[in-house]
Amino acid sequence: MATAPARPLAELTVRGIILGGLITILFTAANVYLGLKVGLTFATSIPAAVISMAILRFLPGASILENNIVQTIASAAGTLAAIIFVLPGLILVGWWTGFPYWTTVLVCAIGGILGVMLSVPLRRALVTGSDLPYPEGVAAAEVLRVGAGSAEGAEENAKGLRVIVLGSLVSAGFALLAAMKVAAAEAAKNFRLGGGATGVSTSYSMALIGVGHLVGLSVGAAMFFGMIIAWGGLMPYLTHGMTGDLDTVVSATFRSQVRFIGAGTIGVAAIWSLLRILGPIVGGVRSAMAASRARQSGETLPLTERDLPIGIVAGVVAFMLIPIAWLLWNFSAGGPVHEYPLAVIGGTTLYILIVGVLIAAICGYMAGLIGASNSPVSGVGILAVLGAALLLVAIFGHSTDPARTNALIAYALFTTAIVFSVATISNDNLQDLKTGQLVGATPWKQQVALVIGVIFGSLVIPIVLDLLKNTLGFVGMPNAGPNALSAPQAALISSLAKGVLGGDIDWYLIGSGALIGLVVVAIDEILGRTGKMRLPPLAVGMGIYLPMSLTLLIPVGAVVGHFYEKWAKRTANPDFAQRMGVLAATGLIVGESLFGVVFAGIVAWVNRTSPIPPIDAPLAVVGESFLGVAMWIAPLLFAGLIALLYARTRSLVSSAPVPPQAEPEVETPASFR
Repeated sequence: MATAPARPLAELTVRGIILGGLITILFTAANVYLGLKVGLTFATSIPAAVISMAILRFLPGASILENNIVQTIASAAGTLAAIIFVLPGLILVGWWTGFPYWTTVLVCAIGGILGVMLSVPLRRALVTGSDLPYPEGVAAAEVLRVGAGSAEGAEENAKGLRVIVLGSLVSAGFALLAAMKVAAAEAAKNFRLGGGATGVSTSYSMALIGVGHLVGLSVGAAMFFGMIIAWGGLMPYLTHGMTGDLDTVVSATFRSQVRFIGAGTIGVAAIWSLLRILGPIVGGVRSAMAASRARQSGETLPLTERDLPIGIVAGVVAFMLIPIAWLLWNFSAGGPVHEYPLAVIGGTTLYILIVGVLIAAICGYMAGLIGASNSPVSGVGILAVLGAALLLVAIFGHSTDPARTNALIAYALFTTAIVFSVATISNDNLQDLKTGQLVGATPWKQQVALVIGVIFGSLVIPIVLDLLKNTLGFVGMPNAGPNALSAPQAALISSLAKGVLGGDIDWYLIGSGALIGLVVVAIDEILGRTGKMRLPPLAVGMGIYLPMSLTLLIPVGAVVGHFYEKWAKRTANPDFAQRMGVLAATGLIVGESLFGVVFAGIVAWVNRTSPIPPIDAPLAVVGESFLGVAMWIAPLLFAGLIALLYARTRSLVSSAPVPPQAEPEVETPASFR
């Protein structure tokens, strides 16, 4: 009697799309807040996969492929939210007073969809046809496999969800106490050093501990090295002999000089990253073209090799150029761009397409090499804004009219925002496709799912941006409150556009930073050849550029994560133990970030009648006289809660069932090794 063919596993389902959309909304809000606060975002694939499996296991017919679609949709949150590295710059230069909803949605959606399409032809070149490690994609695949494999896997996922919730409650709880003024939110001390001035500062942010755990010891050490360069070397040197109020001297010197040196270092690091990967990208594209010719000769493709048809991809890319040109036209109406509208807008559209193609390949390769979280997308944004600004200078020159110059600055930032949307999604797309390859997913369904995730995220981002702008504000904008978010990349990118188009950029500072970058690149290459721990140049640049209050705890978190990882490797189930550490760190980020969004909503509600002065601490239960006590409570409580979270995580790991001993390895297809 013939056996009925096996029923195909559910993959792209309505319930999966809805669940993925809800997780996307949640993580997008968290990532927008985190990115504006510290200039970093976190990858959402693994926590999304854990949440998905914990929920869908109660529903009939759930499969590993359906869970993969959920994490694919939700992964857009960790990437598209990086648009906040550019768009707030339009507020900082005074061009926008808020974020126009549909304009912001279209910038994110059109750029994101273009990023998906441009990276589709690279899948065979950089995923199936390369040996790139794709660390986050492989890790997400392992999580999905474990969850789908056994009852023990279901128990592990339940524990993983418990750890995320616990980490979120711990970080949100501390943030609540800080908002109540019971515990200090930060500590800072400026002092004289060798005839100059410098300082030490930190914010008691559990999200930074989580970020440090996720980026690892190498990146944490590089950021610490950058801080030493900035605050131990540059600050005392640049402030030597200065008089006046100490806090003012330190703050002004850092903002006007040190951060531009950091920008030079970041720029060199980004260019070096691009140069290193051009060869492999060219080779990968050649391989993809050879595979395409083989398919056209009659080769039948299995489901796991079916991308969106190249005709659809090309058609969507061509169609996207129309709304891009319309956005540019509408944005620049009444300004100097309309003196040569066809040439400038047509040239800008072509610039976005050409740079988008390059960025899709570059970001895809970098994500495969070092992971989407560590990929220097902000460095790509710096190069993109410099390119856009220099093109405008070539056409319009330097103007003495401030209004005319400001219009061109805004146009350069708007152009960069579209390019950045392409970069963020292409940085993530191939990572998801690697996960799909390892679990046997259908590529075109994942590519459709990522487009859906882009749309979900695009609809949420302007709402969160407006809420944070209207309540907390951004450092450097008029009427920014004491809780203002630093928006570090947006401030840097807008400053670069201002300097290039205004003709007053201090190239000496940027050149000095570039020289530091070259030295760091050389050190990193030497360490790499000796097999020692690397010193990522981009992380060094970020350590120089970002305020110490936003970076000091990242190396601390990296050390905490390092010792946890060492313990995890000695356990009976090291892979599970390491995943639980990642989920604990993710919980720290999610809890504080979501509380930040909720707190912004509370501030907006309390100030809805526009009191003067505005109420910026609506949850405070103690007065300024309690500050001395709060300064002592903060570090003790902070360290105690971190220790409690990791102790509880270790306890959950230790109580997990020991996996059965693996059978002797048999020959496995290369793509699953």
